Amino acid sequence: MKSALSPLRCRRAAAPYRGANESALAATPILDWQHPRVSKLVIEARDESAGTDRDLLITAHRLIAARVRPVYAMNDTQPVSRTLLLERGSCSQRLAVLEAVGRACGIASRVRGLLVDGRFWHSRFPRLRTLIPHQVVLAWPGFLLGDQWVTVSELYGDLSTLQKGGGFTNTGGETLFDAVAHTAVDWDGTTCSSCDLSGYVLTDLGYFSSRDAFFRAHGQTLCLPARITADLIMSRRAA
Repeated sequence: MKSALSPLRCRRAAAPYRGANESALAATPILDWQHPRVSKLVIEARDESAGTDRDLLITAHRLIAARVRPVYAMNDTQPVSRTLLLERGSCSQRLAVLEAVGRACGIASRVRGLLVDGRFWHSRFPRLRTLIPHQVVLAWPGFLLGDQWVTVSELYGDLSTLQKGGGFTNTGGETLFDAVAHTAVDWDGTTCSSCDLSGYVLTDLGYFSSRDAFFRAHGQTLCLPARITADLIMSRRAA
């Protein structure tokens, strides 16, 4: 059952994307990596990293975690440069910053579209459960490291190693963005552990060359009027 707050134009058919081409490196309205604010972050990440693409992304992830505080913002299509200006962002917006840094450094990225059961957020918002949409649209990024696509879930290591850090419970102050540094975020049930989040995945919407393409195809979780209202209330609230 779809929430009344979901975009009417939202489509749920998968649109697979498997390869890497210029579109996986291009600047987009969301991933505006040519902006000076992004360029400044890229310079810092390069200066502090050990040199490999993976090290650079890990360094960038840590810098973003330290510089962009987590909030409950709702606009998944906000440009990365604005997120850096505001110095706050949702999990989705902070992940977009990581993608932008990667692309600026020549690391191709793509997103996997997931339709996630809204009950995944019930433990975080126990008093607001009736307001949480039944289905939440999620763009989960991956990066081309060498000749292999690596999901952000395994940026810090393989899932079997990371599951020792415990499962992500979606409670307290930690977000998915922060959790990937030490916890297995397993959307596919490969760990057979407390880290297994596959039970919350309603539909795998496939792979897209950018989060822009994904949100054009499937819309955002909330329709525009509801998103504007929710953003005014939630975007300054710390996660």
